[in-house]
Amino acid sequence: MANYKIKINGETRTVEADPDTPLLWVLRDSLELRGTKYGCGVAQCGACTVHVDGAAMRSCSLPISQIEDQEVKTIEGLSPDLSHPLQEAWREHDVPQCGYCQAGQIMSAAALLADNPSPSEKEIESFMNGNICRCGTYNRIKAAIQTAAKK
Repeated sequence: MANYKIKINGETRTVEADPDTPLLWVLRDSLELRGTKYGCGVAQCGACTVHVDGAAMRSCSLPISQIEDQEVKTIEGLSPDLSHPLQEAWREHDVPQCGYCQAGQIMSAAALLADNPSPSEKEIESFMNGNICRCGTYNRIKAAIQTAAKK
């Protein structure tokens, strides 16, 4: 076990964990930030997506030992009052059904819009390609991202 100092949602926190502990479990179990979900455990579904220094990363396969000195943002840190344009667009387009994948979907979309504020439909589809929604709300997700891009 080792101590790791990470900046999470703008606040520096110290956690004790094995070096190979995935960031996902540090977030959920040590820091009680449970908005980030476990989906597949092999970085294939996107449910565990967070931002690390602004880049969308799969926290289920990212060891805590690789995080020090980087800023991590989770769905809880995207907007404390749920007023982020993506969160508003998600509600406007009634995107979630079961809701399980939505935090990862929104975090991926936020990284896309941070890098490309006016993505084309093809760019949205390409960037979001690795985020799986078992309910199949892909058309609503795409529409919500297009709406948020206009805000």
